Amino acid sequence: MEIYTLSGASGTGKSTSALSFAYKKRIPAIIDDGLLVLNGQKIAGSSAKFEKNYISAVKRATFFDVQHKKEVQQAIRNHFIGKILIIGTSDKMVNLIAKRLELGKIKHYYYVENIRSSSEIKIAQYVRNTEGKHVIPIPYKQVDQNFFKKLIYKGVEVFSTKKERIGETTIVYPDFHHGTINIHKKVFKQLVEYICVKFKEFVNYESVSIQLQGLPKLNLNVSIRLPIHNNIFEKLTALQMEIYQHFLDYLNIELSSINISVNKIEKGSPRRR
Repeated sequence: MEIYTLSGASGTGKSTSALSFAYKKRIPAIIDDGLLVLNGQKIAGSSAKFEKNYISAVKRATFFDVQHKKEVQQAIRNHFIGKILIIGTSDKMVNLIAKRLELGKIKHYYYVENIRSSSEIKIAQYVRNTEGKHVIPIPYKQVDQNFFKKLIYKGVEVFSTKKERIGETTIVYPDFHHGTINIHKKVFKQLVEYICVKFKEFVNYESVSIQLQGLPKLNLNVSIRLPIHNNIFEKLTALQMEIYQHFLDYLNIELSSINISVNKIEKGSPRRR
């Protein structure tokens, strides 16, 4: 059996990317948090997301329970799986899983940084910390509804670049998650307003919109005041960099793009605020 691994810290989007990554590498099977997934469908095991505390979740994910281990081993044999992807938080964890399941030597080690951009990883961590969302790479209908009741939601359908359906994800809120941090959307607006005050000599803030789905993007509308003593593009680039750095430093959000639209140019001396 040819074994691949995908490692990364919790909340960096490994499970979200697993189906697409496995498809690209032509890997039919995935081991993720105690589940065995084959061609986008659960065929054996139970998810660590079902556990009541962090310790039991780790044990479930690493096949500490003998019956759980044997169930997954038998399913692997029954389906004649030739390539498999093991997902974990570290090399140590994926090596332990491979050893427990007696899969053999790992040939290919990959890391979430290899397949996701820094911006994607940071927004995934932001969503985990603020919303508490965990992703399982199996369809909603295959998750036992009795475990989560209202704390389970349909995720997204995953398609290849050729628009072929690869699989589906499910969003869950496990019992062992240690709560969330609520950040109101107006905080983003206030942060941008604060930054624009530093550039009040030439720019007048009008409105801002932020997209956090997928790659995080920010759209800012401003008007410009004359006279401007420096190159306008240099000034706006400095504003972009200031916004980028503040979002990274204070919210751990790496904006993939910051689009500034100049709606009008105002004549006269800069107004004081």
